[in-house]
Amino acid sequence: MPIGQQESGAEGAAKGVTSTLGNAAGGLSKTVGGVVGATGRGLGDTINSTTGTKQAGDSLQGVTGGIEDGANSAGKGAENAGQMKK
Repeated sequence: MPIGQQESGAEGAAKGVTSTLGNAAGGLSKTVGGVVGATGRGLGDTINSTTGTKQAGDSLQGVTGGIEDGANSAGKGAENAGQMKK
């Protein structure tokens, strides 16, 4: 949109609500993904150090890392949608 030009009426209000909701959903998704990823890394390290085997801990880290990546991707998509980006 050119500088100094603003949207008015229902379209402007709808885009404002969409932006807010998209950014909130994106931020929440990224936060949950980060928590899952960090928890998996911590638990995986604990399992590896206490059991002496790396397979179980590394597998847990791989799964939670995949969840974290997916949540980050979904969060970015929600934020982009809220900002009307493709």
